[in-house]
Amino acid sequence: MTDELKRYGVEGGSGTGGQHLPFARAVQADGWLFVSGQVPMVDGEVIDGGIIPQTHQAIRNVLKILEEAGYGPEHVVRCGVWIDDARDFMSFNRVFKEYFGANPPARACVVSQMVVDCKVEVDCIAWKKP
Repeated sequence: MTDELKRYGVEGGSGTGGQHLPFARAVQADGWLFVSGQVPMVDGEVIDGGIIPQTHQAIRNVLKILEEAGYGPEHVVRCGVWIDDARDFMSFNRVFKEYFGANPPARACVVSQMVVDCKVEVDCIAWKKP
């Protein structure tokens, strides 16, 4: 896929309250896939629950986009993670390991206030030979 970009979800997803989101879910370029930050949202609404169910859903949302583009968790080279409470770090790590334990990517994790009312957001960069 040299010299071209492929954008996934440019028709715009829907965020909280059904608002149009002005960015792609992912962009693919020359074997690289850049996945936008995913929150624990289903059908435009953040799921109930604490860090454990919300982490599962955020990561499932990432994996769904990876799959749509023909990638899997084994192709993820880096994840960015935002959690809203440092006390949730160990619980987040346990869930993260369920999905990426066999092929752990590089990762950064920071504590941050979220734009939507949730506990966690996850993005990633994946690569596979074009």
